[in-house]
Amino acid sequence: HVQLVESGGGSVQTGGSLRLSCSVSGYTYRTYCMGWFRQAPGKGREGVAAIVSDGSTTYADSLKGRFTISQDNAKTTLYLQMNSLKPEDTAMYYCAATERTVLSALVFDETTYNYWGQGTQVTVS
Repeated sequence: HVQLVESGGGSVQTGGSLRLSCSVSGYTYRTYCMGWFRQAPGKGREGVAAIVSDGSTTYADSLKGRFTISQDNAKTTLYLQMNSLKPEDTAMYYCAATERTVLSALVFDETTYNYWGQGTQVTVS
């Protein structure tokens, strides 16, 4: 039973930083794609960053240079380092995972992922 649990959200002032974590359990697949998504109030869910099992990463164009996705060596925790935060980064942040091989064009397609966490709130003021 795969379980994803996010943590690390909170309130921060403009220009500040946060590091989100996603603890992964029950995942035994050798190949994977994992991603961070976010959903602001009144808006749809959007892809933020993704990483696949070969280590390659993808970022939303608008977030390049401020956000960094990474994982620990044991592949049990996914991270999202967020710097220079802006009020428009305020959202619920979710991590997601799939064991499927994912085309790079689909890493920010929600339907790609079959495992989701419950989300962690980030508020920037």
